[in-house]
Amino acid sequence: APVSGGPRCSVPCPARPGADTTAIMPAVSKGDGMRGLAVFISDIRNCKSKEAEIKRINKELANIRSKFKGDKALDGYSKKKYVCKLLFIFLLGHDIDFGHMEAVNLLSSNKYTEKQIGYLFISVLVNSNSELIRLINNAIKNDLASRNPTFMCLALHCIANVGSREMGEAFAADIPRILVAGDSMDSVKQSAALCLLRLYKASPDLVPMGEWTARVVHLLNDQHMGVVTAAVSLITCLCKKNPDDFKTCVSLAVSRLSRIVSSASTDLQDYTYYFVPAPWLSVKLLRLLQCYPPPEDAAVKGRLVECLETVLNKAQEPPKSKKVQHSNAKNAILFETISLIIHYDSEPNLLVRACNQLGQFLQHRETNLRYLALESMCTLASSEFSHEAVKTHIDTVINALKTERDVSVRQRAADLLYAMCDRSNAKQIVSEMLRYLETADYAIREEIVLKVAILAEKYAVDYSWYVDTILNLIRIAGDYVSEEVWYRVLQIVTNRDDVQGYAAKTVFEALQAPACHENMVKVGGYILGEFGNLIAGDPRSSPPVQFSLLHSKFHLCSVATRALLLSTYIKFINLFPETKATIQGVLRAGSQLRNADVELQQRAVEYLTLSSVASTDVLATVLEEMPPFPERESSILAKLKRKKGPGAGSALDDGRRDPSSNDINGGMEPTPSTVSTPSPSADLLGLRAAPPPAAPPASAGAGNLLVDVFDGPAAQPSLGPTPEEAFLRFVCKNNGVLFENQLLQIGVKSEFRQNLGRMYLFYGNKTSVQFQNFSPTVVHPGDLQTHILSGPAQPPVDGGAQVQQVLNIECLRDFLTPPLLSVRFRYGGAPQALTLKLPVTINKFFQPTEMAAQDFFQRWKQLSLPQQEAQKIFKANHPMDAEVTKAKVRDRGRVCRPMNFVGAGIIQTKALQVGCLLRLEPNAQAQMYRLTLRTSKEPVSRHLCELLAQQF
Repeated sequence: APVSGGPRCSVPCPARPGADTTAIMPAVSKGDGMRGLAVFISDIRNCKSKEAEIKRINKELANIRSKFKGDKALDGYSKKKYVCKLLFIFLLGHDIDFGHMEAVNLLSSNKYTEKQIGYLFISVLVNSNSELIRLINNAIKNDLASRNPTFMCLALHCIANVGSREMGEAFAADIPRILVAGDSMDSVKQSAALCLLRLYKASPDLVPMGEWTARVVHLLNDQHMGVVTAAVSLITCLCKKNPDDFKTCVSLAVSRLSRIVSSASTDLQDYTYYFVPAPWLSVKLLRLLQCYPPPEDAAVKGRLVECLETVLNKAQEPPKSKKVQHSNAKNAILFETISLIIHYDSEPNLLVRACNQLGQFLQHRETNLRYLALESMCTLASSEFSHEAVKTHIDTVINALKTERDVSVRQRAADLLYAMCDRSNAKQIVSEMLRYLETADYAIREEIVLKVAILAEKYAVDYSWYVDTILNLIRIAGDYVSEEVWYRVLQIVTNRDDVQGYAAKTVFEALQAPACHENMVKVGGYILGEFGNLIAGDPRSSPPVQFSLLHSKFHLCSVATRALLLSTYIKFINLFPETKATIQGVLRAGSQLRNADVELQQRAVEYLTLSSVASTDVLATVLEEMPPFPERESSILAKLKRKKGPGAGSALDDGRRDPSSNDINGGMEPTPSTVSTPSPSADLLGLRAAPPPAAPPASAGAGNLLVDVFDGPAAQPSLGPTPEEAFLRFVCKNNGVLFENQLLQIGVKSEFRQNLGRMYLFYGNKTSVQFQNFSPTVVHPGDLQTHILSGPAQPPVDGGAQVQQVLNIECLRDFLTPPLLSVRFRYGGAPQALTLKLPVTINKFFQPTEMAAQDFFQRWKQLSLPQQEAQKIFKANHPMDAEVTKAKVRDRGRVCRPMNFVGAGIIQTKALQVGCLLRLEPNAQAQMYRLTLRTSKEPVSRHLCELLAQQF
């Protein structure tokens, strides 16, 4: 296509990376126009409805079928016209089951337009397993052997478009020969190179280069720039698997790149794009060079360095055009050049110049350029040659972290601050990242927390600063402080005698805050249990005060944290004998000794007995201070590497090593000696030598916006159930989190009585950005027989806010399909939509009935018709706990027998009442259940049976 805008010329634009470059095809004369096809397309576009379109298409298909089956032989023009119509119909989304043979026949035509349509039809419609493949392959072989460049290009394009293994096996040996043949036209070489690339990507084993390797590499010297562009794409792909076979391409690539970079825009007119000579080819050559280390030959290396300097110099020159295309092409070459400089990491002058060039982009008005500059500088910061140059831009990067509107740019700014951090600027960077953390997007908070924890540990000269930093992290973003982070601070405090007293004093003061995060309670419980004696001399932090402060948080914490606090209490008895009576009273309380949680109950019983029976010496031996932990790699760094994904190791654990850095980097997580059972998520990373303190799984995602509404904790975004799983969990419960992702949390609290119900929906905005046009609506499926009145929800939902919606529900008659909740809103300008099943099922309107065993079985026999019974035998989905099963069945009615569970009740609807009897027979040995439902209405039996079978 001719270049538009900028300098006008009538030459083709160079092929973009991966683009299919075709030969210049013969012009189509006026006589080749297909008027019938144009009329048919016009008719389709003029159809007023889908039905009219289908009617017109069916009429045309019938006409084409009759033409193909008619006695009169069709000429090439007619075949081409009808095949085109079939192709158009297929592209409209309709199935085509005939016409394939006619398309294959077009391949033998000597007319370009007819052959082109035949190949086009085959490329789009013919399956690689078709019986016609053999005929198609024969036609392709004939065209490849014809030496007609136009026909050869059509055949090569067909092979590349189909790309099946069968075609690869048939032509893999012929295409390299065509590619390197001396008499092949340039257009054929281009097509052959791209076709070979397509086959290699699909089936690498089918393209053994061998003898062709050297000749393919020498295509980089070809006079035709299109051939060079296609060849570079092919060689770049091939050398990634066999770099040694293609290493001779380095010198040729440098030579070609030098000629392009040093040329004026008038020297390569055919491939100049807005005054930039051959931009796509330049980018491809630079990427090819990144597959190899710096050239060993001094002359080649010198020439390459000269090229890179020339590109950097041109970036400083005033633009030759104000068009965006000019700056895009120029910047593409510049960024690829900088990538190559970073890849070599051997030229200090070039690295510093690259850093300065990127620094100019940090305040560019174009967001993409700022993003790319920050991303490239992250890699530059890991080089010993350019690290100092990167640090000079710290103020600009901090400003970007504060003011950037795009979250992805802010994240790259945080990455760069992490990468440029060293001992000289650690306190400034950590302080800025902590300040940013207060308003950071929920999606990146955990990553920021991990980076702050790593930097504070790595560059801590004053350990009191490290303790303050981690406690600040917990205060600002406690929900995102994972187990690895607070384990780490405990390990370091345990290993450092000089910081233990300060840590105990600081954490004691932090616990006095009215609103204290649970992670702070964990850290405080462990440190005071180990080192509380160091601050016990101060009347303000005497042993009774310490115990009273910790115990005031006890009832607000999770089971795992309470277990840790019980371990702290028994250590207090050893450290402070004066607290023994008070703590024994707490342990002796019925809420502890008869606690429903077996872990808490066991600890309370064992600790009470230990404190009562053991002598002072035995108690001191059992509860002695934790020994120092052995040094190992920091599990926080391992977690950050895992969070960033494969290939992030070099960016996170760079090659720079501060000789004066502390030895605290690396070590085991602390473990109280009293821990008996680790939590299920205790060793997810496999980096601990001993079990961790009893603690809940690491918090992931945003804080629990609905913590004051529900009985249980909110679902975790990364570990939570799918919407379908969440829906099924509500069959036997009324309160909980229905849906949660990184933006939104939806909670449900409901109550039902007879045929009426009320449901409260809570929508929590987990981001710092307002939700615009927030619209939750209830959609009624066609077969739903419930009447729902929806209360209004406020249209805008502010960041971190929660709004409520009330639904009044009336069950008119029995139903099978639940209502649907459709939530639509705009976040950051982008529309968001989701549809969920509301947890309203028929069993919610079940009213239990007390019934004697004799009456139950008498009624059971009365409901004996086959259509009244539904039965299912299934494997247990949950552990076969008799008490849990009894509780679930009790909601269905009175439990009547010890071995089998039975229940009775009535499903209340406005139109009628449906009597229901349930019988559940467990087989503990086989871990199987048999569930039988008998009701007075057939659909209810089947539906209830399917619904309840998933709950046991």
